[in-house]
Amino acid sequence: MSISNNDVQHVAKLARLNLTSDEEQMLTGQLNAILKYAEKLNELNTDDIAPTSHVLHVSNVMRDDETKESLSIEQVMHNAPDEEEGQFKVPAVME
Repeated sequence: MSISNNDVQHVAKLARLNLTSDEEQMLTGQLNAILKYAEKLNELNTDDIAPTSHVLHVSNVMRDDETKESLSIEQVMHNAPDEEEGQFKVPAVME
């Protein structure tokens, strides 16, 4: 797989970036170098490796869920640009 100038132009357009011709050439080269380096991973034999194995011991570091006091409806609605019956009111997106 390789990246073409058209691919770079397409992504730049989606990101609303105005790239010069030199920048497009530079990014095309850099992205192709990254892909070439990533393709080296295909050379590794991963047949005996479990899909979830990791080189470091990984443990769950998430805390337990705890019920805590929350903001009141009045406090929440204080910053709302518009509200109706205790809910945020937003402009309709479809008619």
